[in-house]
Parts: sequence; C-alpha cells; structure tokens
Amino acid sequence: MEKDKKVLRLVFLAMMIGLGVVISPILRIEGMCPMAHLINIVCAVLMGPWYALLCATLIGIIRMTLMGIPPLALTGAVFGATLSGLLYRYSKGKLWAAVVGEIIGTGVIGAIVSYPIMAFVLGRAGLSWFFYVPLFFTGTLIGGSIAFLLLMALTRQKVLRELQEKLGVNIFAK
Repeated sequence: MEKDKKVLRLVFLAMMIGLGVVISPILRIEGMCPMAHLINIVCAVLMGPWYALLCATLIGIIRMTLMGIPPLALTGAVFGATLSGLLYRYSKGKLWAAVVGEIIGTGVIGAIVSYPIMAFVLGRAGLSWFFYVPLFFTGTLIGGSIAFLLLMALTRQKVLRELQEKLGVNIFAK
C-alpha cells in the first residue's frame, strides 16, 4: 500500500509540474507570476514543504529552459513554496499560514535574493535590493488569494482531506 502512495505522489507531483508550466504565463510580467504561487501553495498543502520545493524548482528550470524566463523563475518560487509548506505544517493545517508562508518566502525573501542574481550575474543595471519586492509581493497576493479560495472550496467539499489521505501526507483538513 505504501508503494501505491509513493507512485501516486510522483504522479501528482508530475501533474503539478506540468500544470505549473502550462498556466504560468497567465497574468505574467517579469517579476510577477501569480499562477506559480497558486501551484506552490496547493502543492505545499497537499504534499508538504519538500515536495513543494521540488515542484517549484522543476517548474522554474523548465520555464527557464523552454520559455526563456530569467532566474526569477527559481528565486521567485523556491523560498515561498518551502515556507508555505513549513508554516502550513507548523500551524497544524491553517490555510492562511500556507498563504502567509508564500507571501513572506517569495514576496520578501525571494524578491530580495533576486536582486544580486539579476544585478550581478545577469548584469541588469539600475536595480536596488527592494526592486522586485512590490512585484513579487503583488503576485503572491493574487496567486495566494486564488489558492486560498480553491483550497477552502476543497475543504468545504471534504476533498482536501481525501486528497491528503490518498497522498499519504499529514492530514490537517477537517
């Protein structure tokens, strides 16, 4: 039975990655990708922080490789995905905590980490340490709001708990 859950987790992870790559261009401008934050939070809640980190990393690499997206695809995702999963876990399943983790992890930490990569590695002139914070923060608010509404709807329909049970993760949904 445990082997079935591992296979299901890998299949679900692959689906999240594919969905993340496909929907990432929606509402996207450089430094703002709300749909990536939606995927990060949903993956963090359904699979935990480490799967969310893996999902965000793989989506970022695919987007950079196939779509020519700058390294913001990684710096703008990995911190938020991980922190979203950690805060969801430590809050014992509070959906708002997952959203706050994404907002802090991406909207603040990821935005600040993006500055040296874009300024020094890629040579973008005229940037400051806080250049990306407004865009990343706004993107996380949009994507986080959509994720929250989606996850609340899944909770009301008792689907969130069922998905968590099938994936074999910590079950916090009511």
